[in-house]
Amino acid sequence: MSLRFHEIAEAEHRIQNPITKEQLLLLGEMCSVSKSTRLLDLACGKGEMLCQWALHYGAVGVGVDISQVFIAEARTRGFDLAVWDKVSWVQGDAADYPVAYHQFDVVSCLGAAWIGSGLLGTLELMKIALHDAGGTLIVGEPYWNELPPDEAYTDLGVEKDTFDTLDGTKARFKAAGVELVDMLLATHEGWDDYMEKRFKTVERWLDKHPYDTDADALRTWNDRDRAAYQKYGRYYMGWGIFVLRA
Repeated sequence: MSLRFHEIAEAEHRIQNPITKEQLLLLGEMCSVSKSTRLLDLACGKGEMLCQWALHYGAVGVGVDISQVFIAEARTRGFDLAVWDKVSWVQGDAADYPVAYHQFDVVSCLGAAWIGSGLLGTLELMKIALHDAGGTLIVGEPYWNELPPDEAYTDLGVEKDTFDTLDGTKARFKAAGVELVDMLLATHEGWDDYMEKRFKTVERWLDKHPYDTDADALRTWNDRDRAAYQKYGRYYMGWGIFVLRA
């Protein structure tokens, strides 16, 4: 999926993952976020987690995303919630941002493990920006409720080894040298709401832009993605946020 397709499909999403605002705030409580927390959110999208945690818990932080569209919306959201003095935004490749002198308490990456070419690589990127004494990593990652049939991988557009079962994902954390502290799993309804909103947003956009140069390709992608989700994704795939200690 191209960046432009992603921006169009999630134009109406405030939270760009299959979780609710209530779950987002619960996650902050699970991580003991407070006024002393410094957070780096990689591939932050529209920055809703940063903004909500700044508003409710007083946290300060930086969000990095490659999309100019999403960063502009994140900046507007920060002003709308009057937390502009607690959050800052960087438009750029999230994989290039972490450096050892950053010294963040929490580093997060929700649903964008592609920045490190997979979960293990992304965890290594995230560790770089933590303070010397260690800290908290938060990753959002799909997992298989049970392994799907071979044809599902092609339809869903993923390689066989991209994701694992929940137990397999936990084993990957162990292999990465991080400790699983807690997790928050999306509900089946949350998945459906998130995905259906994407499909309908694209349809509305296509109705308004029928002659756009990307219209045919976007329609094909949306139809294929919806069919794959309804046939395989909603049954076989789960999504979780995992709180890890480095």
